Amino acid sequence: MDFTLSEELAAVKELAHEFAEKEVAPSAAKDDREHVFRRDLVTKMGELGFFGCVIPEAYGGTNLGFMALALISEEIARAHSAIRVYINMQCGPALTLLDFASEEQKKRFIPGLVSGQTVGCFAITEPDAGSDVSAMRATAAKSGDGYVLNGTKTWISNATVADAGIVFAYTDRSLKHRGMSAFYVNIKQPGVSHRNLDKLGAHASPTGEVTFENFHIPKGSLLGKEGDGFKICMTHLSHTRLNCAAGAVGVARAAREAAVSYANQRQQFGQKIGEFEMIQDQIAQMIVREEAARLLVHRAAWLADQHKPCNLETSIAKYTAAEAAYFNADTALNILGAYGYSTEFPVERYLRDSKSYQIVEGSSNIQKLIIAQDALGYRKANR
Repeated sequence: MDFTLSEELAAVKELAHEFAEKEVAPSAAKDDREHVFRRDLVTKMGELGFFGCVIPEAYGGTNLGFMALALISEEIARAHSAIRVYINMQCGPALTLLDFASEEQKKRFIPGLVSGQTVGCFAITEPDAGSDVSAMRATAAKSGDGYVLNGTKTWISNATVADAGIVFAYTDRSLKHRGMSAFYVNIKQPGVSHRNLDKLGAHASPTGEVTFENFHIPKGSLLGKEGDGFKICMTHLSHTRLNCAAGAVGVARAAREAAVSYANQRQQFGQKIGEFEMIQDQIAQMIVREEAARLLVHRAAWLADQHKPCNLETSIAKYTAAEAAYFNADTALNILGAYGYSTEFPVERYLRDSKSYQIVEGSSNIQKLIIAQDALGYRKANR
């Protein structure tokens, strides 16, 4: 295997690194503290083509591939994990539209998401339907030339700022998960209410609740056919899961860099703390976990770029990267001690942000179920 990045991918990585250093990192602490949604960064990332890596040029993309997207996501998350979420909210819906929308829908909806002119989201989770997607209660009943949507979605990224997004609901509950459908809708219309939800970390990425009350959906908003929703949802999560895993690697890297820098500066008992074997043991573990996670993410991205099944490999990467992010952030805080606990330094933010990666886009427990059930032969992930 060749682990060397092509010149094109190396240039993408460098561009993302420079952008993160100049545009994201300087205000990360302030944006986190003030819970600021940076729509200007959405626009700038759109202009640089960050949202179009996996989208053909015909719809405004660059078609550079999943590896490019993973490299960009790692660099942005290293500077500020919350801003990385913006990538998922644009790329996720755009890629799902590419996979399942009609040609007319693709031309109408994808360019806005890729350019950043349309702020996107996707609404799956409900108060009683998180990991168990099929337990959702939202319904879309046929009415005239469209549907009427009723239901509440919760813990939705960009819920309070999005212009449009993909919403999942039952069109025929009697068919169970085969009766679920997917719609791309404008959520700034009458019949939609929004409520912000505060949380532990990722403060610059707004999360909230969206309630639909007799909300009219045009017939042209249906993606694929009625009943395709569950299949669309699982495909969508596989894509956003890979991007999420790359972001977790970025957080793991940021934490490791902070720990190494501090260990080379802080002195105790007449020497740098990095010279103590206990600190060296911790840093070694951080490096190994980060490197392993990155290689697994790159393997999944490479498979995706080859159009090969990679649900299993993506789950392995997501689980490993999420655990690495949390381990590295927690270990970095321990190495920095009181300085790590202080809000004047970024390590406490790394710890808060890292926890989300064990929850979103399928929790670590869900990833372990996917991995184990594949190994046992109960349910093959790449079928």
